[in-house]
Amino acid sequence: MAEPMRIRTQSSGANTIVRVLMAHEMESGQRKDAAGKPIAAWHITDVAASLNGRPVLRAQWGPGVSKNPLLRFTLRGARAGDKISVTWTDNRGGTRTDETTVA
Repeated sequence: MAEPMRIRTQSSGANTIVRVLMAHEMESGQRKDAAGKPIAAWHITDVAASLNGRPVLRAQWGPGVSKNPLLRFTLRGARAGDKISVTWTDNRGGTRTDETTVA
């Protein structure tokens, strides 16, 4: 299983900024190894975030996203104690879900 995501929140008034650092190799499928053989594509394809179980973000990514991507988004109405959950799925069927509590 992949390393845990680092999810950080920062509240300012009615808005909460969420930063998510995802550990993933994100191979595009365009590079070749030392022997000249293509390296198979392996990248995150779907990302979803929810606030207390209610979906708040959905994204579809492709091979152009960098290794260990950082996602930043702003939520309205999140309060201290609310749970933010983030899930990603890659093109090999791997998935990772992590959550944090709004401080």
